[in-house]
Amino acid sequence: MTTSLPVNLKHAKDIHPGVDVPSLHEAVHPERTLWSAAELHELTGEVAATLATPLLDIVRFDAGQRWWARLALTMGVELWLLSWAPGQGTEPHDHGGASGAFTVTIGALHEQYRHAGGPLRTADWTIGDTVAFGPQRAHQLRNTSDGPAASVHAYSPPLRPVREYRDLTDFTGL
Repeated sequence: MTTSLPVNLKHAKDIHPGVDVPSLHEAVHPERTLWSAAELHELTGEVAATLATPLLDIVRFDAGQRWWARLALTMGVELWLLSWAPGQGTEPHDHGGASGAFTVTIGALHEQYRHAGGPLRTADWTIGDTVAFGPQRAHQLRNTSDGPAASVHAYSPPLRPVREYRDLTDFTGL
């Protein structure tokens, strides 16, 4: 899911044409080079709430494979829209040292997660729920419902490759 952005463009940003509106240009703060988990929480919640209609126009559901679209990329943050058909999910993974956040926009997602050195935990998230996390966390998301789900995700620093695990108990931190 990662691509590159020219590093010589200090305030560069790449915005999906379906959400290329002034409010998103302002929300991604192209001058900010590193976002905290709290700032990512605010971003995904704001995007999910203020761009709900354009996100519905963009999102696609494919029972054969997971679907995603990058909504924005700056030097400090990447923002994605992901869809989840019933039964679809991720492998256990971390975000390569990036902090992150996600907001559920359609349906519900089940999450298993683990902080470095901590116990395995689970949570169920529904429309409007936002979760933020630092780099010392691995998780696995799955749509366990009978209906579709979608979510907005943000990561900082951007373009960090995820590391997958056989099991979340294999995650020991960075």
